[in-house]
Amino acid sequence: MSAGLPTWRAPVIGGFVAFMTVPVVATALFSLATRWDRTLWPEGFTLAWWARVTSRSAFTDTLLNSFWVAAISVLVSLAIVVPAAYLAHTRLPRAKPWLELFSIVPFSLPGVVLALGLIRLYSKLPLPLVNTPNILIAAYVIVALPFMYRAVMTTLESVDTRLLIEAAQSLGAGPLQIFGWVIVPNIAVGIVNGSLLVFSAVFAEFVLANLLIGTRLKTFPIYLVEFTRSDARQASALALMSFIIAWVISLAILWTATKPRKPQKGGSHG
Repeated sequence: MSAGLPTWRAPVIGGFVAFMTVPVVATALFSLATRWDRTLWPEGFTLAWWARVTSRSAFTDTLLNSFWVAAISVLVSLAIVVPAAYLAHTRLPRAKPWLELFSIVPFSLPGVVLALGLIRLYSKLPLPLVNTPNILIAAYVIVALPFMYRAVMTTLESVDTRLLIEAAQSLGAGPLQIFGWVIVPNIAVGIVNGSLLVFSAVFAEFVLANLLIGTRLKTFPIYLVEFTRSDARQASALALMSFIIAWVISLAILWTATKPRKPQKGGSHG
């Protein structure tokens, strides 16, 4: 049986690789083609579509909008999830099942349902959220919860936090010092992975951005979708840029996940 595995494994892997790469290659060729509707192969290649789409001021504006919205969402997620996961793991173990439940709820809600629910919820709060970028960031923090929580909690569970805390306490460190100078450095891999996952998810998100704020703060995905209705070749160039960004972030996640961790230290500045 084991000798026959390579016989079917190669076609399966080859089919999977083709399934994943052919659409990307076709999109890249279409974004570079001078014309590709009369022949099997593009009649020529040009960078004109890339130059045209990137020369628009809206390109830079939407790219920066998506970047800073994603960056702020990452920072807010870190400020909420990292302390909550640490407390649940070390002092409130009974809260862990509830956090696990809450962390998967966003996955079970369609984007449209989540957007309508958030609008109804935030409209009742005495805060300037509705029709502002703030509501988009608040929504993204909720959507990002599963990515950030799972990455941070998995790393916490792989670290001997009790030993680290006891060692730091023996050196006279207080709770905040233990958290900031001992725990956080030891779960840095999970924090980085969670941040990259949140950034990539928020950067490419379209449904919530379109429903919650629309053209009041145009993000990169909204800019891309607008081009699909007018110029498919420029839209293909934008789609390929989005794929490259996601690919780079994925490589960064793989690199941090496979990077050997330094030995744990209980505290070095007593």
